[in-house]
Amino acid sequence: MTEISLIAFDADDTLWGSQTYYDTVEKVYCEILAPYASADKVSHALRATEKANIPLLGYGSKAFLLSLIENAVNISHGKINGGEIGQVIELGKELLRLPGHPFDGVKTTLEKLRKTGRYRMVVFTKGELLDQENKFRRSGLRPYFDDIVIVTDKTPDAYQRLCRQYHAKTGQLLTVGNSFAADVDPVLKIGGWAVHIPYHIKHDEEERKYVHPRLLRIAKFSDLTKYLYPVPHFIDASQLS
Repeated sequence: MTEISLIAFDADDTLWGSQTYYDTVEKVYCEILAPYASADKVSHALRATEKANIPLLGYGSKAFLLSLIENAVNISHGKINGGEIGQVIELGKELLRLPGHPFDGVKTTLEKLRKTGRYRMVVFTKGELLDQENKFRRSGLRPYFDDIVIVTDKTPDAYQRLCRQYHAKTGQLLTVGNSFAADVDPVLKIGGWAVHIPYHIKHDEEERKYVHPRLLRIAKFSDLTKYLYPVPHFIDASQLS
């Protein structure tokens, strides 16, 4: 295999928690809108609003906040009052204050990988620039990375641009993340390598069964050291997906 020289780490729900905060916000949001519709109806409409807004607003907390407001107006047929809108806005602002507290084992693992001197290490994430930069700063993980790269979406082209930026061949790229669609599939398509760490809240059975010679699944972040430290021996046939 081509030796891995560039590792791109996803941020949300890979380095630190995110989805649990969104789920808590959505629960409170449904309570605010309880006078207008059931929680199931509110959540279903919110998913549809988010999906429709992605081409225009992209991903991230600010885009989510705008979808919360739009959905609240729609679900209430314009009857929602200013006080309730204010509550929704404050909910959205809470997401912009996420602590970015690293998961257990993340700092220790990153420190070990950094000390090898073998890899360029970047955070490669999608979302809104200021929001992601702030979480990265609050996480305290900056010393372990060469940079943070924030894109509107994780496409094969985006990963190829990343490789060019760091003068790496696509076969030298390894991605680490919780999302099969964003962190795994696009990279495998361009000839790179991927480590999938499925997040416990969202786990797709079909994705779990998917097998690829350049894909490895691990249960926790610290398991990376088994394959990348002190020297790279990434593929272990017993651990293939």
